[in-house]
Amino acid sequence: MTSALPETMTFIDLPSFGGPEALVPATGPLPKPGPEEVLVKVAAAGVNRPDVMQRQGNYNPPPGASPVPGLEIAGEVVALGAGVADLKTGDRVCALVGGGGYAEYCAAPGPQCLPVPEGLSLLEAAALPETYFTVWTNVFERGRLKAGETLLVHGGSSGIGTTAIQLARQFGARVFTTVGNAEKARACEALGAERAINYREEDYVAVVKELTGGAGVDLILDMVGGDYLPRDVEALAVEGRLVQIAFQKPSRIEFDFLPMMLKRLTLTGSTLRPRTVEQKAAIARQLREKVWPLLAAGAVRPVIFETFPLREAAKAHALMDSSRHIGKIMLDCG
Repeated sequence: MTSALPETMTFIDLPSFGGPEALVPATGPLPKPGPEEVLVKVAAAGVNRPDVMQRQGNYNPPPGASPVPGLEIAGEVVALGAGVADLKTGDRVCALVGGGGYAEYCAAPGPQCLPVPEGLSLLEAAALPETYFTVWTNVFERGRLKAGETLLVHGGSSGIGTTAIQLARQFGARVFTTVGNAEKARACEALGAERAINYREEDYVAVVKELTGGAGVDLILDMVGGDYLPRDVEALAVEGRLVQIAFQKPSRIEFDFLPMMLKRLTLTGSTLRPRTVEQKAAIARQLREKVWPLLAAGAVRPVIFETFPLREAAKAHALMDSSRHIGKIMLDCG
């Protein structure tokens, strides 16, 4: 590392699991970039549900990852590890990381770094990696969404949801979503959802059946789980696909597999954090080719709800826990 860098930095520590108050500012040494890694002076970091799960003790970092929360960042490359060829100091990047994002400096695998899209600020760029990597791999690769098909997104007002709505529309799909109130419904429909279904007042299965002429939807992106599973199966069309990416309800339920067989459904799911650098790099290449031009053109944008100073990460998590937000919650780390 260069001599111009400070010896210490502020980061958010998690000395014990619990509520938002478990997140406390601390001071420690800068991380050192390993082989094929870069050190990024972090301008902003995104707050995501996996960070909440880690805070609660339900989602440990993978082996070798930083124990500091935070899975997505944007900032300036200030040092290079051995073997880095495609990046240089001074580059403005956003990156998916295995941990360490809630900090003034963060080490990031070079292959998981992407250039800041033209026209976006560093704050906006920091809102991209976790949601865009997740949506691309689950909706378009695992879920095989095609133009002309129908997609139901649960939790449409979340960071994942607002991203999935925009990208699916750009690639020619009809999009429906579930939300918890009228304000969130209006926001999702403004982003391109054909219909936002208030799950507190309506049965989403009945609504999507009506909207599709009784056929059901081709793909469901579910981050709720629990008793949504049998209802998702009912809402899917013949040859439909369900992609499970998180659980806000229990992951264990009693389930009748016969409807799945009769409709020839595909039930699948994935996690992103434990994947290898090579696997994440493959997603990054797809995003750079197929999605970054849409961001540069302004066809899709990250939706940012509120930004907190790094030291107020606990307040950001309290907002996340409340589910009041529409889009992303961010930390200003500069």
